[in-house]
Amino acid sequence: MKDPERLVLDLEGADYGPAIAELQGKVAAGDPYIDKLRAGRNRPGVLRLVLDLKTEVKPQVFTLKPVGEYGHRLVIDLYPLVAPDPLAALIEADGKQPRNEAAMRPEAPAPAPAPVKPKVARLATIVIDPGHGGEDPGARGRHGSREKDITLTIAKRLKALVDAEPDMRALLTRDADYYVPLQVRVDKARRVKADLFVSVHADAFIRPNARGSSVFALSERRATSEAARWLAKKENEADLVGGVNIDVKDKYLAQTLLDLSQTATIDHSLRLGNAVLGELGQVNTLHKARVEQASFAVLKSPDVPSILVETAFISNP
Repeated sequence: MKDPERLVLDLEGADYGPAIAELQGKVAAGDPYIDKLRAGRNRPGVLRLVLDLKTEVKPQVFTLKPVGEYGHRLVIDLYPLVAPDPLAALIEADGKQPRNEAAMRPEAPAPAPAPVKPKVARLATIVIDPGHGGEDPGARGRHGSREKDITLTIAKRLKALVDAEPDMRALLTRDADYYVPLQVRVDKARRVKADLFVSVHADAFIRPNARGSSVFALSERRATSEAARWLAKKENEADLVGGVNIDVKDKYLAQTLLDLSQTATIDHSLRLGNAVLGELGQVNTLHKARVEQASFAVLKSPDVPSILVETAFISNP
Protein backbone atom coordinates (compact mmCIF):
# COMPACT_ATOMS: atom_id res chain seq x y z
CA MET A 1 0.00 0.00 0.00
CA LYS A 2 1.16 3.54 -0.85
CA ASP A 3 1.06 6.94 0.86
CA PRO A 4 2.49 5.98 3.27
CA GLU A 5 4.42 2.84 2.32
CA ARG A 6 3.01 -0.26 4.04
CA LEU A 7 3.14 -4.01 3.63
CA VAL A 8 -0.14 -5.66 4.60
CA LEU A 9 -0.62 -9.34 5.36
CA ASP A 10 -4.05 -10.89 5.96
CA LEU A 11 -4.04 -14.28 7.69
CA GLU A 12 -7.29 -16.21 7.44
CA GLY A 13 -8.24 -18.35 10.40
CA ALA A 14 -5.58 -16.84 12.67
CA ASP A 15 -6.26 -15.56 16.17
CA TYR A 16 -4.91 -12.46 17.87
CA GLY A 17 -2.91 -13.94 20.75
CA PRO A 18 0.02 -13.00 23.00
CA ALA A 19 2.59 -13.98 20.35
CA ILE A 20 1.05 -11.54 17.87
CA ALA A 21 0.84 -8.79 20.49
CA GLU A 22 4.54 -9.22 21.31
CA LEU A 23 5.52 -8.73 17.66
CA GLN A 24 4.80 -5.02 17.91
CA GLY A 25 7.82 -4.53 20.17
CA LYS A 26 10.20 -6.62 18.07
CA VAL A 27 11.12 -3.96 15.51
CA ALA A 28 14.47 -2.32 16.28
CA ALA A 29 14.65 1.47 16.04
CA GLY A 30 17.54 1.22 13.60
CA ASP A 31 15.78 -1.16 11.20
CA PRO A 32 16.49 0.14 7.68
CA TYR A 33 13.07 -0.74 6.25
CA ILE A 34 10.44 -1.25 8.97
CA ASP A 35 9.19 1.68 11.05
CA LYS A 36 6.71 -0.24 13.18
CA LEU A 37 4.44 -3.27 13.10
CA ARG A 38 0.73 -3.31 13.89
CA ALA A 39 -1.77 -6.16 14.20
CA GLY A 40 -5.53 -6.37 14.55
CA ARG A 41 -8.71 -8.11 13.39
CA ASN A 42 -9.57 -6.93 9.90
CA ARG A 43 -12.85 -8.82 9.71
CA PRO A 44 -14.26 -11.98 11.33
CA GLY A 45 -11.76 -14.81 11.00
CA VAL A 46 -9.03 -12.62 9.46
CA LEU A 47 -6.00 -11.25 11.30
CA ARG A 48 -4.23 -8.33 9.61
CA LEU A 49 -0.55 -7.53 10.11
CA VAL A 50 0.65 -4.13 8.90
CA LEU A 51 4.32 -3.26 8.49
CA ASP A 52 4.75 0.51 8.34
CA LEU A 53 7.77 1.01 6.09
CA LYS A 54 10.47 3.67 5.97
CA THR A 55 10.96 3.24 2.23
CA GLU A 56 9.61 1.35 -0.75
CA VAL A 57 10.60 -2.32 -0.69
CA LYS A 58 10.45 -5.41 -2.88
CA PRO A 59 9.00 -8.24 -0.75
CA GLN A 60 9.61 -11.93 -1.36
CA VAL A 61 7.13 -14.27 0.32
CA PHE A 62 7.39 -18.04 0.56
CA THR A 63 6.36 -20.93 2.81
CA LEU A 64 8.57 -23.48 4.53
CA LYS A 65 7.77 -26.97 5.69
CA PRO A 66 8.66 -28.08 9.24
CA VAL A 67 12.34 -28.73 9.94
CA GLY A 68 14.03 -29.28 13.30
CA GLU A 69 12.28 -27.28 16.01
CA TYR A 70 10.36 -25.15 13.49
CA GLY A 71 6.80 -25.81 12.36
CA HIS A 72 5.10 -24.56 9.19
CA ARG A 73 6.33 -21.05 8.44
CA LEU A 74 5.49 -18.10 6.23
CA VAL A 75 8.65 -16.11 5.51
CA ILE A 76 8.70 -12.52 4.25
CA ASP A 77 12.02 -11.10 3.05
CA LEU A 78 12.19 -7.34 2.42
CA TYR A 79 14.65 -6.20 -0.23
CA PRO A 80 15.30 -2.59 -1.27
CA LEU A 81 14.12 -1.65 -4.74
CA VAL A 82 17.70 -0.62 -5.51
CA ALA A 83 20.35 -2.70 -3.75
CA PRO A 84 22.88 -0.53 -1.87
CA ASP A 85 26.28 -0.28 -3.50
CA PRO A 86 29.05 -0.12 -0.85
CA LEU A 87 31.52 1.36 -3.31
CA ALA A 88 29.09 4.11 -4.33
CA ALA A 89 28.48 4.86 -0.64
CA LEU A 90 32.20 5.36 -0.09
CA ILE A 91 32.40 7.71 -3.06
CA GLU A 92 29.39 9.68 -1.85
CA ALA A 93 30.81 9.98 1.67
CA ASP A 94 34.10 11.24 0.26
CA GLY A 95 32.26 13.83 -1.79
CA LYS A 96 30.55 15.18 1.33
CA GLN A 97 33.82 16.00 3.07
CA PRO A 98 33.93 19.76 3.89
CA ARG A 99 36.05 21.75 1.48
CA ASN A 100 38.67 24.15 2.75
CA GLU A 101 37.52 27.48 1.28
CA ALA A 102 40.73 29.26 2.34
CA ALA A 103 42.73 26.83 0.29
CA MET A 104 40.72 27.84 -2.79
CA ARG A 105 41.86 31.48 -2.66
CA PRO A 106 44.88 32.33 -4.82
CA GLU A 107 47.90 32.80 -2.56
CA ALA A 108 51.62 32.57 -2.83
CA PRO A 109 52.50 28.94 -3.43
CA ALA A 110 53.72 27.19 -0.31
CA PRO A 111 56.62 24.79 -0.49
CA ALA A 112 55.38 21.34 -1.40
CA PRO A 113 55.50 18.92 1.53
CA ALA A 114 57.59 15.83 1.19
CA PRO A 115 55.47 12.98 -0.18
CA VAL A 116 54.30 10.55 2.47
CA LYS A 117 54.41 6.96 1.37
CA PRO A 118 51.22 5.17 2.41
CA LYS A 119 51.70 2.35 4.88
CA VAL A 120 49.27 0.13 2.97
CA ALA A 121 48.84 0.24 -0.81
CA ARG A 122 45.39 -1.35 -0.55
CA LEU A 123 43.34 -3.26 1.98
CA ALA A 124 42.86 -6.96 1.42
CA THR A 125 39.13 -7.70 1.79
CA ILE A 126 38.25 -11.01 3.44
CA VAL A 127 34.59 -12.04 3.35
CA ILE A 128 33.73 -14.44 6.19
CA ASP A 129 30.60 -16.51 5.75
CA PRO A 130 29.01 -18.01 8.91
CA GLY A 131 27.21 -21.10 7.65
CA HIS A 132 23.43 -21.52 7.94
CA GLY A 133 21.27 -19.11 9.97
CA GLY A 134 17.64 -18.23 10.61
CA GLU A 135 15.23 -20.98 9.61
CA ASP A 136 18.20 -23.16 8.59
CA PRO A 137 19.80 -24.20 11.92
CA GLY A 138 22.38 -26.50 10.35
CA ALA A 139 23.67 -29.51 12.24
CA ARG A 140 22.94 -30.21 15.92
CA GLY A 141 25.23 -31.33 18.68
CA ARG A 142 24.56 -34.03 21.25
CA HIS A 143 23.33 -31.47 23.81
CA GLY A 144 21.33 -29.29 21.43
CA SER A 145 23.99 -26.86 20.22
CA ARG A 146 23.21 -25.48 16.76
CA GLU A 147 25.68 -25.10 13.95
CA LYS A 148 24.31 -21.68 12.96
CA ASP A 149 25.15 -20.27 16.42
CA ILE A 150 28.64 -21.78 16.55
CA THR A 151 29.60 -20.60 13.08
CA LEU A 152 28.46 -17.04 13.84
CA THR A 153 30.52 -16.95 17.05
CA ILE A 154 33.61 -18.24 15.25
CA ALA A 155 33.11 -15.83 12.34
CA LYS A 156 32.87 -12.81 14.65
CA ARG A 157 36.08 -13.82 16.45
CA LEU A 158 37.82 -14.36 13.13
CA LYS A 159 36.63 -10.96 11.89
CA ALA A 160 38.15 -9.28 14.95
CA LEU A 161 41.49 -10.98 14.24
CA VAL A 162 41.45 -9.95 10.58
CA ASP A 163 40.44 -6.36 11.36
CA ALA A 164 43.37 -6.10 13.78
CA GLU A 165 45.76 -6.55 10.87
CA PRO A 166 46.82 -3.17 9.39
CA ASP A 167 46.43 -4.26 5.78
CA MET A 168 43.25 -6.31 6.01
CA ARG A 169 39.54 -5.86 6.59
CA ALA A 170 36.82 -8.45 7.14
CA LEU A 171 33.14 -8.41 6.19
CA LEU A 172 30.48 -10.91 7.33
CA THR A 173 27.78 -12.30 5.04
CA ARG A 174 25.50 -12.28 8.10
CA ASP A 175 26.05 -10.69 11.51
CA ALA A 176 23.01 -12.13 13.30
CA ASP A 177 20.65 -15.10 13.22
CA TYR A 178 18.94 -14.77 9.85
CA TYR A 179 18.92 -16.80 6.65
CA VAL A 180 21.04 -15.78 3.66
CA PRO A 181 20.58 -17.77 0.41
CA LEU A 182 23.75 -19.46 -0.79
CA GLN A 183 23.97 -17.50 -4.03
CA VAL A 184 23.46 -14.22 -2.15
CA ARG A 185 26.50 -15.05 -0.01
CA VAL A 186 28.57 -15.37 -3.18
CA ASP A 187 27.04 -12.17 -4.58
CA LYS A 188 28.00 -10.24 -1.44
CA ALA A 189 31.64 -11.27 -1.81
CA ARG A 190 31.74 -10.28 -5.48
CA ARG A 191 30.04 -6.90 -4.85
CA VAL A 192 32.79 -5.79 -2.47
CA LYS A 193 35.48 -7.23 -4.77
CA ALA A 194 36.64 -9.66 -2.09
CA ASP A 195 40.16 -11.02 -2.23
CA LEU A 196 39.21 -14.15 -0.29
CA PHE A 197 35.97 -15.88 0.73
CA VAL A 198 35.97 -18.17 3.77
CA SER A 199 32.82 -20.11 4.67
CA VAL A 200 32.79 -21.39 8.26
CA HIS A 201 30.96 -24.57 9.24
CA ALA A 202 30.80 -27.13 12.05
CA ASP A 203 29.02 -29.97 10.37
CA ALA A 204 27.72 -33.39 11.29
CA PHE A 205 28.39 -36.79 9.79
CA ILE A 206 26.52 -40.09 9.76
CA ARG A 207 29.09 -41.61 12.15
CA PRO A 208 29.42 -40.03 15.63
CA ASN A 209 33.15 -40.80 15.78
CA ALA A 210 34.01 -38.56 12.81
CA ARG A 211 36.37 -35.88 14.10
CA GLY A 212 38.86 -33.25 13.07
CA SER A 213 39.03 -30.15 10.89
CA SER A 214 38.74 -30.09 7.10
CA VAL A 215 39.25 -27.55 4.34
CA PHE A 216 37.35 -27.72 1.05
CA ALA A 217 37.82 -26.02 -2.29
CA LEU A 218 35.53 -26.24 -5.29
CA SER A 219 35.70 -29.29 -7.52
CA GLU A 220 34.91 -29.05 -11.22
CA ARG A 221 34.36 -32.77 -11.27
CA ARG A 222 32.76 -35.07 -8.75
CA ALA A 223 33.73 -34.81 -5.09
CA THR A 224 36.96 -36.50 -4.03
CA SER A 225 35.58 -38.57 -1.17
CA GLU A 226 32.31 -40.02 0.10
CA ALA A 227 32.29 -37.57 3.01
CA ALA A 228 32.85 -34.64 0.65
CA ARG A 229 29.97 -35.72 -1.57
CA TRP A 230 27.64 -36.20 1.40
CA LEU A 231 28.52 -32.85 2.95
CA ALA A 232 28.28 -30.96 -0.34
CA LYS A 233 24.80 -32.36 -1.02
CA LYS A 234 23.68 -31.45 2.49
CA GLU A 235 25.00 -27.88 2.32
CA ASN A 236 23.55 -27.20 -1.14
CA GLU A 237 20.14 -28.38 0.02
CA ALA A 238 20.13 -25.47 2.48
CA ASP A 239 18.81 -23.24 -0.30
CA LEU A 240 15.80 -25.48 -0.65
CA VAL A 241 15.29 -25.14 3.10
CA GLY A 242 15.44 -21.37 2.64
CA GLY A 243 12.86 -21.44 -0.12
CA VAL A 244 15.25 -20.63 -2.96
CA ASN A 245 16.03 -22.86 -5.93
CA ILE A 246 19.78 -22.67 -6.65
CA ASP A 247 19.50 -24.61 -9.92
CA VAL A 248 19.69 -21.50 -12.14
CA LYS A 249 21.82 -20.50 -15.14
CA ASP A 250 25.00 -18.65 -14.34
CA LYS A 251 24.43 -14.95 -14.85
CA TYR A 252 27.98 -13.63 -14.64
CA LEU A 253 29.94 -14.83 -17.60
CA ALA A 254 29.61 -16.80 -20.77
CA GLN A 255 30.47 -20.44 -20.17
CA THR A 256 33.87 -20.36 -21.85
CA LEU A 257 35.11 -17.33 -19.95
CA LEU A 258 33.61 -18.72 -16.75
CA ASP A 259 35.53 -21.97 -17.12
CA LEU A 260 38.81 -20.14 -17.68
CA SER A 261 38.27 -17.83 -14.73
CA GLN A 262 37.08 -20.59 -12.41
CA THR A 263 40.02 -22.85 -13.21
CA ALA A 264 42.44 -20.13 -12.11
CA THR A 265 40.32 -19.34 -9.05
CA ILE A 266 40.25 -22.99 -7.97
CA ASP A 267 44.04 -23.11 -8.24
CA HIS A 268 44.35 -20.10 -5.93
CA SER A 269 41.72 -21.62 -3.60
CA LEU A 270 43.73 -24.83 -3.30
CA ARG A 271 46.87 -22.88 -2.41
CA LEU A 272 44.96 -20.89 0.19
CA GLY A 273 43.36 -24.07 1.53
CA ASN A 274 46.74 -25.76 1.96
CA ALA A 275 48.02 -22.80 3.97
CA VAL A 276 44.92 -22.77 6.19
CA LEU A 277 45.05 -26.53 6.64
CA GLY A 278 48.66 -26.25 7.80
CA GLU A 279 47.64 -23.70 10.43
CA LEU A 280 44.64 -25.74 11.57
CA GLY A 281 46.85 -28.80 12.01
CA GLN A 282 48.73 -26.93 14.74
CA VAL A 283 45.61 -26.46 16.88
CA ASN A 284 43.38 -29.43 16.07
CA THR A 285 43.31 -32.93 14.64
CA LEU A 286 42.86 -32.93 10.88
CA HIS A 287 40.06 -35.01 9.41
CA LYS A 288 42.01 -35.19 6.14
CA ALA A 289 45.63 -34.17 5.63
CA ARG A 290 44.92 -32.54 2.27
CA VAL A 291 42.45 -30.03 0.88
CA GLU A 292 39.34 -31.82 -0.35
CA GLN A 293 37.26 -30.71 -3.30
CA ALA A 294 33.48 -30.77 -3.54
CA SER A 295 30.66 -28.89 -5.27
CA PHE A 296 29.63 -26.52 -2.48
CA ALA A 297 27.42 -23.76 -3.89
CA VAL A 298 29.11 -21.05 -1.79
CA LEU A 299 32.48 -21.83 -3.42
CA LYS A 300 31.30 -21.24 -6.99
CA SER A 301 32.38 -17.63 -7.43
CA PRO A 302 34.32 -17.53 -10.71
CA ASP A 303 36.74 -14.81 -9.59
CA VAL A 304 37.10 -14.94 -5.77
CA PRO A 305 39.36 -17.62 -4.25
CA SER A 306 37.03 -19.45 -1.87
CA ILE A 307 37.36 -22.14 0.77
CA LEU A 308 34.96 -23.84 3.16
CA VAL A 309 36.34 -24.77 6.58
CA GLU A 310 34.74 -27.52 8.63
CA THR A 311 36.07 -26.40 12.00
CA ALA A 312 35.07 -29.69 13.65
CA PHE A 313 32.25 -32.25 13.66
CA ILE A 314 29.43 -31.06 15.91
CA SER A 315 28.03 -34.63 15.75
CA ASN A 316 31.02 -35.94 17.74
CA PRO A 317 30.07 -35.83 21.45
